[in-house]
Amino acid sequence: MKKYVIILFCVALISCGKSDEKNREIQKAIDNLASENYVDTMVLTLRDFDNQIICNGKLKSIVKSELYPRHTDACTIINVRNGQYVEKGTLLAVTDETNYKRELERAEHDLEKTKIDLADKLISLGYYDENKEIPQEIRQRAEIMSGYYAAKYALETAKINLADCQILAPISGVVANMEASLYQRIDQSFCTIIDNSSYNVEFSVLEAELASISKGQEVIVSPFIDNTISIKGSIVAVNPTVNEKGLIKVIAQIPGADKRLIDGMNVQIVCQKRVPKMFVVPKEAVVERDGYHVVFLLDGNRSRWTYVDIMHSNINSYAITGCAKKETKIKEGDVVITSGNLNLADDTEVIVNK
Repeated sequence: MKKYVIILFCVALISCGKSDEKNREIQKAIDNLASENYVDTMVLTLRDFDNQIICNGKLKSIVKSELYPRHTDACTIINVRNGQYVEKGTLLAVTDETNYKRELERAEHDLEKTKIDLADKLISLGYYDENKEIPQEIRQRAEIMSGYYAAKYALETAKINLADCQILAPISGVVANMEASLYQRIDQSFCTIIDNSSYNVEFSVLEAELASISKGQEVIVSPFIDNTISIKGSIVAVNPTVNEKGLIKVIAQIPGADKRLIDGMNVQIVCQKRVPKMFVVPKEAVVERDGYHVVFLLDGNRSRWTYVDIMHSNINSYAITGCAKKETKIKEGDVVITSGNLNLADDTEVIVNK
């Protein structure tokens, strides 16, 4: 920054109408300043590195219930709307009960009639006293022959059919995909209840990245629509197979406390794993030369070209070691040039910014 301020000051002097000789002197000074290499540096130390793999994925509710009414009659009551939170057991809607109430009344009447037939049958078998103990086998045969057993079953069925006119929430969650209207028949699902207390996050990693992924590992999830939302979770499953595209399916789980999260949302996943005792440098410190990664070490006031291997990376940094192919080494205490290195070569004179 200091260099550019001086250059701008010199340019301003030239523009003030000085003599040609003075201008040449100033221009020479500008050229000298422009050729100087100002750099920033850092000292290499061993420290923990947060290795990160960044992937894209989708949120999927862990528990989701799609509700189909037992009867396809018209809705006479609808108590909910899309996006509404409901507790388990909440009455969501009611379909037309008219026919099922009639069936219940008929079944109750039929049962009363068969009770008389049952009593007559028992009397014919010699059991006049109602308080007299009747053997189970005889009573069961009398109930079947009198029609009492069938009438009792029909009554229970009628009660169930009437109860099935009510659509109840099987789980707690939010209502989604509801398109039913009052007094219209329901020919498809009434709605979906989504448990939004937690979500699965489904994503894929490359086969080469599998070594950096493990069950229980921490992840940070952010929706594409708002990257200021950052939710911590953990990996719960790694599918032990590679698909035809060379990808491995991974499932993480996050809490659903943030109500801005919804089922099916596209998200970014950062898988983090702490790696101890690594040499960590900012990404700007590493440049590519001749197909290799290179850092410049400060040797006195000159740059020293050094090949390195990148072991891990995250959003901002690299974890590096010496290059195995070039047989170079780096050590604790080495001073790495972190900026102003794009135009450097080996043994270039540099000036460290104060």
